[in-house]
Amino acid sequence: MLGEYRIQGRRAADISASVERAVGAGRLAPGELLPPLRELAVELGVNPNTVAAAYRSLRERGVVETAGRRGTRVRERPASTQRELIRVEAPEGVRDVSTGNPDPSLLPPLGDALAAAAARSAERPVLYGAPAVDTELERLARAAFTEEGVPDGPVAVTSGALDAIERVLSAHLRPGDAVAVEDPGWGSLLDLVPALGLRPVPVALDDDGPLPEDTERALRQGARALIVTDRAQNPTGAAIGRARARELRAVLAGHPDVLLVEDDHGHGIVDLPLRPLAGATDHWVVVRSVAKAYGPDLRLAVVTGDEVTVDRVRGRQRLGPGWVSHVLQDAVLHLWRSGAVDAPAVAASYGRRRDALVAALRERGIAAHGRSGMNVWLPVPDEAATVARLLHAGWAVAPGARFRLASPPAVRLTVSPLAMEEIGPVADALASVTGPVSAGRYD
Repeated sequence: MLGEYRIQGRRAADISASVERAVGAGRLAPGELLPPLRELAVELGVNPNTVAAAYRSLRERGVVETAGRRGTRVRERPASTQRELIRVEAPEGVRDVSTGNPDPSLLPPLGDALAAAAARSAERPVLYGAPAVDTELERLARAAFTEEGVPDGPVAVTSGALDAIERVLSAHLRPGDAVAVEDPGWGSLLDLVPALGLRPVPVALDDDGPLPEDTERALRQGARALIVTDRAQNPTGAAIGRARARELRAVLAGHPDVLLVEDDHGHGIVDLPLRPLAGATDHWVVVRSVAKAYGPDLRLAVVTGDEVTVDRVRGRQRLGPGWVSHVLQDAVLHLWRSGAVDAPAVAASYGRRRDALVAALRERGIAAHGRSGMNVWLPVPDEAATVARLLHAGWAVAPGARFRLASPPAVRLTVSPLAMEEIGPVADALASVTGPVSAGRYD
């Protein structure tokens, strides 16, 4: 059992991370039996409940499986549990504010853009050997990055933000490496990191983004990458302001070897300026998806960064899909040129609903968070009970477990489906099933 490998740690998170690192590095083979719970507790000098919590976390993440008296073993195909499956199905008659989707009424029609792209393809078809990125799309993307203070760098195009982040992490990291991530944070990203054999290190945040002292702690503990959301952070709505950006850049300056990944998915749906951290480390990227402003099904993101990182991303992409369809690139280019999205109007629409909900909750003695974007984050004493009671009251919200590592219970509401006249009723429902919870940082 385990051979020469020894599990380490005194906290549940450390014990589970020790196992996951060994699995990612191949030191624990598929099918290998882990020590019995009480035996490992004695060996580590911890309470058996601590080991039980670690094993439970590993099961939930798909790293191990338990088969009764046959014990706990490394899964034959270790994989992370998809957090998207942690959800509530809204029965008929229940308002669903859990999805995280944009408001369809604010998305531009795609007919003209796709028709123009098809016409261009018919006139000048893209064949093997063509540049991966449309020249004009690259020019416009680079100009937009420059205007918002992002350092100069080459541009790549990927199939969405998560595709970009996966390629960037794979370009620099190896299984077992630690990655500092926001907690609470984007559920798909929290799935991706362990799926790559990497170890997530939670970083607490408040309405201004990652806390500098917690970021410093994570980097001092050996995190080789830091992933941050510049604005419209999912699920909290946090946005990095001028002062916080200055503090975070100072922290990063002391760790120049750290890979910095910035997710600016809120571009086009928020009215707060971008405060980029890019350039504070040797290797960095800024990822900008079109999903929230132009439609999730477009599956396109533009990426800029240092030359080494972007070159590695492009090189690996050539060995896989090759490139993102130029028909799709042309369609996005048409949307940009035609001004298909009125960004200030979209930001104002989400802002009115989000701010009204946060204010209505405050009037009822409930602290909630939602500085930017389309989501409101509501800390609650009992997450499961809150979700169940709200469902009974006619509202489906997203369980916070989809977005949390070590932060306390909460629920997320997306304002996209809400009309202004529904703000009061949903606030009343939330007030009826929750008690006052103090505001501040999310941990």
